[in-house]
This record gives sequence, C-alpha cells and structure tokens, in this order.
Amino acid sequence: MNITLENKTVAILLCTYEGGLYLQEQLESIAHQTHPHIDVYASDDGSSDSTLRILKEFQSSWSKGKFVICKGPQNGFLNNFMSLVFNADIKADYYCYADQDDIWEANKVENSIKQLARFGQSNPLLYCSRTCLVDEAANKIGYSPLFEKTPSFRNALVQSIGGGNTMTLNQEARNILMQTSTCEFISHDWWTYILVSGAGGQVVYDAYPSVKYRQHAQNIIGGNMSWKARLFRIKMLFAGRFQQWNDVHMQSLEQIRHLLTEANQKTLDDFMQARTNPLYKRLFYFLRSRVYRQTLFGNLGLWVALLMKKL
Repeated sequence: MNITLENKTVAILLCTYEGGLYLQEQLESIAHQTHPHIDVYASDDGSSDSTLRILKEFQSSWSKGKFVICKGPQNGFLNNFMSLVFNADIKADYYCYADQDDIWEANKVENSIKQLARFGQSNPLLYCSRTCLVDEAANKIGYSPLFEKTPSFRNALVQSIGGGNTMTLNQEARNILMQTSTCEFISHDWWTYILVSGAGGQVVYDAYPSVKYRQHAQNIIGGNMSWKARLFRIKMLFAGRFQQWNDVHMQSLEQIRHLLTEANQKTLDDFMQARTNPLYKRLFYFLRSRVYRQTLFGNLGLWVALLMKKL
C-alpha cells in the first residue's frame, strides 16, 4: 500500500441490535483488514442478547486504533446510522458503514480507499460495490446485480445502486451529509449516493464484491435479486410506495438544494415537474431530466410510474 494511504485513518460506523448471532464474524473480518489504522464506532440500539458482550470483548483487545461503544437512539436502523454520521466527535480521513452480520474480505478497506485516493481529497468521494450473497452459514448463493451504467445524480434520484455495507466515503462527503441533519430520507446509503452525486462528487462503483452479504430472516433489507422481490417492488409501485419515497426526497432536496451543482438543480427541477403535471408535460420534463435506472426492467418500471402518475 502507498505509504501515504497507510497513514490514513478509517472510521468504521457499525450499527448493532440483537446481533449476537453473526457479530463475531463481522468484527473478526474487520480486525483482519490489511489497512493498519481502523477506529471502530459501534452504536448499539438497546440489545438484550450477547451483542454488548461481544463488542466489549473486541474493545478490550482492539489494536488498530479506537474502539468506541455508543448508545444508539433506539429509533430504527436509519437513525442509528445517522447518529454516528452526525457525531462531531468522530473524526477520520475515511468512513465505512458496517452492518452487524456481514463478512468483509481482508482488503475491503484498503481497496476502497485506494480507489478513492485517485481523485484527491478536495471533492466529495463515495465508493460502493457489488456484494456476494451468502446464506446464514456463509455459503455463497449468488451475487447482487452488476450495474454497468455510470453512477450519477440522474440515476441516484430514482435508484440506490450500492448497499451501505459496501460504502466508503471521504471527509468532504461526510461534511455534506452533516448539513442534512434536519432532512428526512429513506435510507442512509441511498441518501449518501444522492448527496455525493448531487454535489458533483465522484462516485466509484466497483464490480468486484468484497463483502459477503448475509441473507437471513432478520435482514431489514435483503439482496432484492429474486423474481419474488421484483414482483413485490412492482406491487409497491402500484401501491404508490415509490412515489412516497420520492415525495420524501424531493422535500428534503428542496431544503438543501444549495448543496447541489447548478446542473443537478436543473435536473431536480425537471424531475419534480415530471411528477406533477398533465401527461404531455410529464413526458417532456421526464425526457429532459434524463433520469434512469441501471436495468431495462427498472427503466420500464420508471415509464409505468410516469404514465400512472406514481413517479
């Protein structure tokens, strides 16, 4: 590793809740990272199982940097993650979101900061990647979708392409996130993608899956790969769920539109017009916004949502 990068501090933002069953493996995979300087900030949301015991055991033997255990807000996984993002006492060069039940390859952190370092540090930077899906026993069962279109704000408005468990961001990206503490949004990873791309930052999507993403009954958000999952998303589209999510994001983006580039402000305005006008105007503004999803199936869903006025 480049000597300059070896000296960079990485803060792992780990959220836990009743995670005792798989947390040991996740923490071991973080401990085995090839990057030498890793601080762990674990926010626990009121676990009553073995989670806190496991965290304290790792805290007592951690040798890569700090290991801080925080009391979470106990208001859902989103607020737990954002309590760490908004915590001004947490300082590092790079930040990684971490779930409690995954397994990281040993070079995950090193690889992500290497890829981001190519773009300097003056702009907001975000790394995310594909994942390897595993079952409860960590046996490989497949991969998350491989996205080939360029990440952008026009994509981020209508799709989240990287799971938070794969994400690494630099200080400039976190600075932007910290300015949105009064905003509402659907998930920490989708909001991170929207903001970094919207502010003109660089988003790196890595096709190589360095995270084993465990699929089990307690998952809040799974791999979304199966036809059953796709049919469920279609059902949610017809029920107006996608429209409701966009309502939340549009209201929040209006609050912080000054953080967006001028070009992305225009894209946002066009997309908002495409959601509310009569059909012929919706078509015009939709085409002018040039929003897109990563797959043909996803883009067909966008057109259906547009025609049904459920965008």
